[in-house]
Amino acid sequence: MSTTNNNNNNNNESNEQNVGIRISATPNPNAWKFVLTQAVLTTGKATYSDPETCTNIPLAYDLLQLRGITQIHFFSNVITITHNEEVDIEDIRELVCAVINRDIKMHNPNPAPEVKKGKSRENLSPEILEIEEILDRTIRPGLQGDGGDIEIVKYENDELWIYYEGACGTCPSATQGTLMAIESILKDELQKEITVIPVNG
Repeated sequence: MSTTNNNNNNNNESNEQNVGIRISATPNPNAWKFVLTQAVLTTGKATYSDPETCTNIPLAYDLLQLRGITQIHFFSNVITITHNEEVDIEDIRELVCAVINRDIKMHNPNPAPEVKKGKSRENLSPEILEIEEILDRTIRPGLQGDGGDIEIVKYENDELWIYYEGACGTCPSATQGTLMAIESILKDELQKEITVIPVNG
């Protein structure tokens, strides 16, 4: 995994005015991780692909206004951006860093519950809670390390429907190797035949 450091100390701005950003590649050639020295979200995660869904979150909204950006994913101190194949990689990374440094000053890492993404686990069935625990322990750490995640959409008749988030959303390995790994782990731990089905948004 390649890593690039960005200091963004031009335009007479001081070091104190800019957040530290480390840019890392992901297994998805069209996704990049921007690791910040301060929190983006203190709890949970959030994925956005439509500016209209995050008009009250300037950092998310402004990133989605950049030409070629198709999705952004917030998790902890990481912002993962996914772009189409038409963008210039160096240009988009510079533009993303500029937006982050501009908007992070007014960004709230503790958004109101109604704007948080991700489903509550309070009312999940025992079967889905068990699957969530297995995924938390075995699959999610690797996906989150690469700037992505998965969310369970539904589980019925031994079929698990999942949604890939962040860098995983358009990554070839997510629809091949990762999918097979999830099925294998769940079959082994639950001792039953489970089919895992990826879905779009």
